[in-house]
Amino acid sequence: MRPWNTEMAGQLHRDTIESNLLRGNPLGDPHERPLWVYTPPGYSSDTPLPVVYVIQGYTGQIDMWNNRSPYRQTFPENVDALFASGETPGCIVVFVDAWTTYGGSQFVDSPGTGPYHSYLCDEVVPWVDARYATLARPESRAISGKSSGGFGAMITPMLRPDLFGALATHAGDALYEYCYVSGFAKAVRLLREYDGDIQRWWADFQSRTSFTKEADGELLILLGCTACFSADEDGTPQLPFDPITGVLIPERWQRWLDWDPVRMIDTYADALLSQRSIWIDAGTRDEWYLDLGAQAFHAGLKRIGVPDDRIHFELFDATHGGIDYRYPQALKWLAERLER
Repeated sequence: MRPWNTEMAGQLHRDTIESNLLRGNPLGDPHERPLWVYTPPGYSSDTPLPVVYVIQGYTGQIDMWNNRSPYRQTFPENVDALFASGETPGCIVVFVDAWTTYGGSQFVDSPGTGPYHSYLCDEVVPWVDARYATLARPESRAISGKSSGGFGAMITPMLRPDLFGALATHAGDALYEYCYVSGFAKAVRLLREYDGDIQRWWADFQSRTSFTKEADGELLILLGCTACFSADEDGTPQLPFDPITGVLIPERWQRWLDWDPVRMIDTYADALLSQRSIWIDAGTRDEWYLDLGAQAFHAGLKRIGVPDDRIHFELFDATHGGIDYRYPQALKWLAERLER
């Protein structure tokens, strides 16, 4: 594997979208966002194509899709190779940026971060449809992501089946009693240095080089998810547990649980039953136990009657990291099942 960029057979368009919804967001983050749109070889405005939207994991932003690991292509290069081979029907692939000062938005609307779900659904999708030759219907539109992006890929078709008719989730956040609660216990210990005040840690974090203290990774995700799931109406993040004792605060914790994709299944059963294809995978050694979340989500889909031939479910030997080689596999599977 040569460690350099190669000329693409398709084209990666680096666009900018101006969001009215993100203007004046609580964190003061930019309302103008980069948006990458990949068009495959042979793309023509005369022949509309299905679209797959790709959303990032926590702390991810759009430039990170070009990060290169040893002996591996970047994801845009893998996308291009997939469609250039001629073995997979062409799709437009859209890379969406939903970064925030806290490192992520979880792709939900929240007073703590801003209306990122509405931004994705009500601004990004129409913007792409207006400028590219897309098949602008849910049967021809999918969403894919890993980790927090996998969570976003699970909830978005549930909330907006009028837009999305297929999904792929790689180690998506789910089954919150396992993927989050153990982190709460760690956070209580880490917050002792800050007298239990996560805002003191945040001020410290902003004053120095990031990720130079043990607490940084754990507390950043905690603060960001708290801003997404249990912020006050004025945007103040409210932890779902007592930061001194670790005892869960039921009404706040319930706000998190309401966003657990496993717990959302019954409420949004009709939306899930309308999906053309659903890809679910995770590593069996995932540090956040997201293999258990994947199993539970899969079991829930089967329980409500989603046919087996619409689901790809797989657990494989891996941790949470280094599973980017799975993305083009899921993309191929989606591309072959979207309506044309």
